[in-house]
Amino acid sequence: MEGETVLIIDDEAQIRRFLRIGLESRGYRVCEAGDGAAGLTEAVMRKPDIILLDLNLPDMGGALVLEKLREWYRSPVLVLTVRESEQDKIELLDRGADDYITKPFNMGELLARIRAVLRRSQKEPDEPVFTTGGLVIDCAKRTVAVAGTAVKFTPLEYDLLRLFAKNAGKVLTQRQIMREVWGPGMESETSYLRVYVAALRKKIEEDPSRPRLIVTEPGVGYRFVVD
Repeated sequence: MEGETVLIIDDEAQIRRFLRIGLESRGYRVCEAGDGAAGLTEAVMRKPDIILLDLNLPDMGGALVLEKLREWYRSPVLVLTVRESEQDKIELLDRGADDYITKPFNMGELLARIRAVLRRSQKEPDEPVFTTGGLVIDCAKRTVAVAGTAVKFTPLEYDLLRLFAKNAGKVLTQRQIMREVWGPGMESETSYLRVYVAALRKKIEEDPSRPRLIVTEPGVGYRFVVD
């Protein structure tokens, strides 16, 4: 993945410098912007492989920048946020973020997240169609439909749903899921998993508060229940 272009949109010069040094030392090409408007312009001109987007920008909210990007930009967006509430994070995912990382963070964790989202953005080989009830997952096209209606998923959400489908009926521990979807070394960061499971349930469950597809196995993990 090294050698990809990363666009940093953050109003703090020290943060941008810290990120540039860390990323360039690993072989990434880096461009940057200090506000939302400049970031949108850089995204159009540079067409980066991934964008690191801070939410607290001086001219417009990062969530608005994210919405404007998603009108045309299809590559990964990783949000940098100080917000810690689960609802805020679910809202970011719904708006089109591929992943988020909470400030303060270390460079090792950020690099792992970047590698993961870039890896997930690669097109997968042809795979079969998975169907249960009104849920249809076309693995070749990376599309999902619920009750005949197409539903949009971020790459990370899709990978999590696909993992559940491939292991339908089995109990997956939280550590297993974190390792498979987020990668080695992330097994203990299970708070992220709760956020993404909540986002998935909101999109595929008839009643997210009483899930019938993605069922919690208390103290262990989750089971994907099929007809």
